[in-house]
Amino acid sequence: MTDTVTTETAGPPKASLGSRIAGRTAGGALRVFLIVMALVWLTPTVGLLVSSFRDPADIAESGWWKALTAPSELTTEAYSTLLGKEAITDALLNSVYITVTSTVLVVVIGAMAGYAFAWMEFKGRDWWFVAVVALLVVPVQIALIPLARLFGDIGLFGNVFGVILFHVGFGLPFAVFLLRNFFAEIPRELMEAARLDGAGEARLFFTVVMPLGGPALASLGIFQFLWVWNDLLVALTFSNTESQPLTVALARQSRAFSQNIDTFATGAFLSMIIPLAVFFAFQRQFVSGVMAGAVK
Repeated sequence: MTDTVTTETAGPPKASLGSRIAGRTAGGALRVFLIVMALVWLTPTVGLLVSSFRDPADIAESGWWKALTAPSELTTEAYSTLLGKEAITDALLNSVYITVTSTVLVVVIGAMAGYAFAWMEFKGRDWWFVAVVALLVVPVQIALIPLARLFGDIGLFGNVFGVILFHVGFGLPFAVFLLRNFFAEIPRELMEAARLDGAGEARLFFTVVMPLGGPALASLGIFQFLWVWNDLLVALTFSNTESQPLTVALARQSRAFSQNIDTFATGAFLSMIIPLAVFFAFQRQFVSGVMAGAVK
């Protein structure tokens, strides 16, 4: 006589309240919500753009949204006036020079140091990397006065090179940390195969590591570019009227003319459009760099 054992088949587990809500909002409702939030987030930027093309009298009388129904109010006079000032054009060129130079130096030096920490053996390598990581927590404000005195002693205070040197110094710890971790993910077999083919360290760096590190380099370049371009504190401390970038020049314009909303709106949008163009130009590489290492 055989005993029959009956087993009850359990059904799928009951979904929790959170999962049911997430499932119902994962479709069209969530997309509509995200679109609405994006429009709300973009509203100040659109308002700034429209205000930069309006006459000062119109700005004082009504809100920027009125220009959407009266396009005849829009004019480029504010841009012509602002770009006609030599102080603004010189400041714009200073911003480009400071930002591009600082970004290139940080990316190049950071890539070399990141490769060394990831693939080269030398005494105290791990402790040196710990020291670099520790520098990430040092605030910028703590170094303003000591470096101002140092730059004054060596003749770099009030000079463009002093501003560049400050940004490079404070940008390198993050650059080394980011690129070292990215380069360490390169397969060891690939590096060993290149060494077996006779590649030295320089050839490995330029022909293997740098091409594979393109997304991380682009991400670092965007971060550094945005930080330096939008900086006011460092430039206000270490620059003078001849070496001031656009952020400092606009701040001084605002203090000089008080309620000059037309100049402020035009200058602010002019200062915004360049980093936006850089971000959208390297958007694909930026996303790839941010997601690097997330999927194995």
